[in-house]
Amino acid sequence: MRLSARVDYALRAVAELASVTADAGPGRSRPVTADQIARAQEIPPKFLESILLQLRRGGIVQAQRGPEGGYWLARPAGEISLAEVIRVIDGPLAHVRGQRPEELGYHGAARALQEVWIALRASEREILELVTVADVAGGTLPGRVVELAADPRAWT
Repeated sequence: MRLSARVDYALRAVAELASVTADAGPGRSRPVTADQIARAQEIPPKFLESILLQLRRGGIVQAQRGPEGGYWLARPAGEISLAEVIRVIDGPLAHVRGQRPEELGYHGAARALQEVWIALRASEREILELVTVADVAGGTLPGRVVELAADPRAWT
């Protein structure tokens, strides 16, 4: 699985926003500037601005201009999955040559590859929809994710 720099930065930005919201207290949120997010997560500021625009259009964050402006999560962090952020930034989770796996037409000996790609997408989806932005920001990942990551073979 390959994740673009845009996705990596987007996930880091929403985790930062979730962290700031958690620090503000239950049900409260304070806007965070793009510069604050960029500094905290070491993301190039201009690149982050375009990512935040995509996240705003995708309903992940909200924004306010002006001296008291900034960004905040549009919904509680526990309701935003990593899969949702990835889809907003890069589109569907799994593509083969720019096509969805169910649209591929393999023949003969390669026919089973379509099922492999669909199973791979299902596996990715299972994890990425299970983990929320709150899980990442709080450092409390679901047990299944911790279990998979604990396997030494996962690190190679």
